[in-house]
Amino acid sequence: MNTILFENVRIIDPANGVDQSGRLLVRDGRIAGTDTAGAEGRPEGAQVIDGNGAVLSPGLVDMRVEIGEPGFEYRETISSAARAASAGGITTIAVLPTCKPAIDNPALVRMLRTRGEESGAITILPYGALTKGCEGRELAEIGMLHEAGAVAFTDGNRAVDPARLMRLALSYASGFGAMVVQHPEEPSLAGSGCATAGALATRLGLAGIPTAAESIMIARDIRLAELTGGRLHFGHVSTGEGIELIRQARARGLAVTCDTAPPYFDLNENAIGDFRTFAKFSPPLRSEEDRLAVCAALADGTIDAIASDHLPRDADDKRLPFAQAATGGTGMVTLLGVTLARVHDGTLTLPQAIALLTHRPAALLGSAAGTLRTGAEADLCLFAPEQSWLVRAGQLPGRAQNTPFDRRPLEGRVLGTWKAGRRVYEAGPTAGAAA
Repeated sequence: MNTILFENVRIIDPANGVDQSGRLLVRDGRIAGTDTAGAEGRPEGAQVIDGNGAVLSPGLVDMRVEIGEPGFEYRETISSAARAASAGGITTIAVLPTCKPAIDNPALVRMLRTRGEESGAITILPYGALTKGCEGRELAEIGMLHEAGAVAFTDGNRAVDPARLMRLALSYASGFGAMVVQHPEEPSLAGSGCATAGALATRLGLAGIPTAAESIMIARDIRLAELTGGRLHFGHVSTGEGIELIRQARARGLAVTCDTAPPYFDLNENAIGDFRTFAKFSPPLRSEEDRLAVCAALADGTIDAIASDHLPRDADDKRLPFAQAATGGTGMVTLLGVTLARVHDGTLTLPQAIALLTHRPAALLGSAAGTLRTGAEADLCLFAPEQSWLVRAGQLPGRAQNTPFDRRPLEGRVLGTWKAGRRVYEAGPTAGAAA
């Protein structure tokens, strides 16, 4: 491996409280140290990269990604997902178990970890299925999946409905110190709904899902976590009422955490106003009041992480009437840029934003990623926080193109991504520039 010296960069490493201008040295694929010196003292034979004042952070850790492999390769493959991740500055992804077959078999866990290593661009941390086939009827073999390397347990975008089953899952997983991740939506209230219940859904003639579907499920599962002592995490929280319940649970000392995704702090329900299926999500987009509540929870630390919620869909999955179209959107390429919008508007500081994308999700997953400490693997993201680019569906790296941010100008462009000291992405001189 070559020695690499990054100069003239703003080094942000929230895990270690670092925010300084200086240099970072990589040797044999690992962080060898940082300093604030000038050009003097360059190691002999080192490749020197002048950052021109750009930010150098740990590679991003995305804790909620669905890929199509195995079973839905027409939507996304590990190879295409790796390209999208690298373009977004992401070096570690936690993969949901909702493929075909579901990740309820230890061999699949080991296979995904190995395929990530073979890509040379990403580390794959597989979630294990919480129930067999992610069907919500019978617990999966949590112990065997944990031993094989599953980082947590979930049924993805399918809520575990029976309270007794969820209680058993939390109790059993706690014996391994494992985290249970719940989709916060009460299924009987959600029904066949496809938009947040309210004036907009009524005007458009769409079946509505009350926001209470989220808070009721969160309240129930918090009580079950209290009963069992289990570690409980809610994915993509989207309502002020649900977030307040989590805030109160944490104040009581419960092991309850949560994440959200860019659509829930950057868009509101008006994004579906012309039946845009690329803006159809589960949970659905919410009111402006709820969006602002999500922003406030990011700022005060109630929300532990920002995940892309990358859910690849083929064009045929989306080119349907709104009620029939598949939910979800691609999100890895735009993860950093949309998050930085909350820095530019003053909601978050830059170190806060980077923490939500690096060491905080890594800590939830028990991963050593997300840090620039000396000796750590050199997973790096170099980005220009003020440089603009235009999101163009159909031209994004990777196979999936179903972005809700099509034609959105973003400030915050990834210039380069390194995995274990090897460059896996380099932005072109004009690629993606805003028109």
